[in-house]
Amino acid sequence: MNELSDIQNQALALALAVLEDGGTILYPTDTVWGIGCNATNKEAVLKVFTLKERDATKSFILLVASIEMLALYVGTIPVEVRELLASTTEPLTIIYPKAERIPLAVCHSDGSVAIRVTTDPFCKALITSLGVPLVSTSANLSGAPTPTTFGAIDPRIVAGVEYVVPLRQEECTSSKPSRIISIDVEGNITVVRE
Repeated sequence: MNELSDIQNQALALALAVLEDGGTILYPTDTVWGIGCNATNKEAVLKVFTLKERDATKSFILLVASIEMLALYVGTIPVEVRELLASTTEPLTIIYPKAERIPLAVCHSDGSVAIRVTTDPFCKALITSLGVPLVSTSANLSGAPTPTTFGAIDPRIVAGVEYVVPLRQEECTSSKPSRIISIDVEGNITVVRE
């Protein structure tokens, strides 16, 4: 059931068309504003690196719409992680030891991948429609502070994407990045960012 407003549905259709064409978007997430692209499109991922002026050895966070979608890209999800994902009330990004069906360009040099199951209705609908994970990197130039509102985003980022999602741009409440944990091949969990 689609629970989005008409404006959200229009934005979703336009964003989806850009993503399917290999473009980049600027969009609100369940944390901070993000620069996004189809995470399985290597050329689109390279556009994001260029826009952010980011070292290509650094990886990106990816968003998926569900735990079921997550399993397609990380393989077996330990029971403890499933329970953690089901019980968390705050955005949680997890670094998994290896990725499947994702270009190396979005992974860390050791093959690990950082993925968050988004809770944002617009993001969930967009990812579900796209059918693959979405890159979600903060909307800043590499090394610059993470903008916590749309108004704080560098104009070069705004001008550098193919589509800016016209939702939640007037919000003045600061957002913060997600909590990050990592899980190793033995299932041990380490907190990376609170």
